[in-house]
Amino acid sequence: MYVGIDVGTSLVKAAAFDAAGRQRAVAARRVGLALHGGVVEQDMEEVYAAVVAVLAELTARVPEPVELAGLTGQGDGVWLVDAEGRPVRPAASWMDGRAHALLGRWLADGTFETVFRRTGGAMFPGCPGPLLAWLDRHEPASLDAAAAAVYCKDMVFRRLTGAPAATDVSDASMPFLDPRTRAYDDRVVELLGLAHRRRLLAPVSDPIATAGARGEGLPPGTRIANGPYDLPACALGAGVTEPGDGLLIVGTCLAALVATAGLDLDGEPAGLHISTDRPGHWLRAMPAMVGTAALDWVLGTTGVAHEEVDGLLAGTPPGAHGVRVLPYFAPSGERAPFVEPRLRAELTGVSLESTRGDLVRATCEGIGYAARHCLAAAGLTGALAVCGGGTRSPAWTRLLADVLGRPLRVVEGEVGARGAVLAAAERYGVALDVAAWTEPTAVVEPDPDRAAYYAEGYAEHLARLGAARERAARAGSPAAPRPVPGAGAAPAAVLRPGRSTGC
Repeated sequence: MYVGIDVGTSLVKAAAFDAAGRQRAVAARRVGLALHGGVVEQDMEEVYAAVVAVLAELTARVPEPVELAGLTGQGDGVWLVDAEGRPVRPAASWMDGRAHALLGRWLADGTFETVFRRTGGAMFPGCPGPLLAWLDRHEPASLDAAAAAVYCKDMVFRRLTGAPAATDVSDASMPFLDPRTRAYDDRVVELLGLAHRRRLLAPVSDPIATAGARGEGLPPGTRIANGPYDLPACALGAGVTEPGDGLLIVGTCLAALVATAGLDLDGEPAGLHISTDRPGHWLRAMPAMVGTAALDWVLGTTGVAHEEVDGLLAGTPPGAHGVRVLPYFAPSGERAPFVEPRLRAELTGVSLESTRGDLVRATCEGIGYAARHCLAAAGLTGALAVCGGGTRSPAWTRLLADVLGRPLRVVEGEVGARGAVLAAAERYGVALDVAAWTEPTAVVEPDPDRAAYYAEGYAEHLARLGAARERAARAGSPAAPRPVPGAGAAPAAVLRPGRSTGC
């Protein structure tokens, strides 16, 4: 069997596939996120223990020889490790917002745009550049103690195999990699004030690194390949490799990816260009900060169960009786298809007559409009595949087809894990039928009348978003919450979502 490992933000998964690409079994473990005052962190030991546990469960359930394993996982953030690959401090998540003020200064003084013009990556608070610079200012001892600042999958690969710390071109694409040379741009390191921390940047393995397992979770000697990270892995798993074709991942992070053979570093600085294992080919990526997390918040606030969503969407008309949602719920604002750390969600048109169905539909429509914005900015011209937890809702998938106004190739199962296996097979020279592995499970066509309605709604969405961005820019950085007299410090919240919605 072939094993794909996907170390997600809230869920760690391992999937078994046969040689024809059929998914045989999946094992999963939840992991926590600690949130406090805009800081979002993860316990690396908990994450690694979850990886070992799912692998042990999977290999026990499917007791066949493991031909090879592919590893993928969440991108961005900062995972500081020592020389043995052990954590120096908790991992700073890609959702972290502590560096928003620093990023704001870089936006104002031109550093942000200069970095984009050199690397094709628009920085956001949770990417390594701002986070490392923040830690250098506020926690220098952590950086002093670290041997490397790696990414999630790199920490796991190091621990599973004992291989030296390294990353790949996909993870390194934000924000230090020159996409033309496929090497770190030292001028960018200098611009961010991190030249004296240059040693922390892990070497780039190009192509992705391989090694044998040490025996934790997988049999000793099992062949493993490290990467790419979850966004490009999902593109591989969905068969998105031809220029112009795209993928929409409806997960915790709403991500739009379009394959391209050209670099465009002259437009509005937003998103990133993800380098792939094929030199001269990139993914133009617009990974929004919040996808299904926005819907999860609305469901939790209104007391609606996930199982009720399809019924509420079916019972509420397009337009949600005038309720509108700008779905920018992340504490660090938005990063694609524009960067505005101060942007926050807005609900309008709500009255005492509004129903739970109105709120749910308006949120789903708002996320759909955000997805359309991201896909347009990424340059979608060809076929569009979709995957992720949001596609488990047939009603929402149909709504997305209507809002986007195009057919959707629905790819089910563990798409990121599937892509990780395909990447590993390519690296090891193992011949697999890629077309069979990436065959869509369904194609959902848009309703012409609803698509026309939503085309007008999309124009209205862009107008509301433009006004909200202007208000956010005028307001400046969000004020820190004032302490309540007599109240002690609030403990860090640990987020353990009731259901995973990631890809």
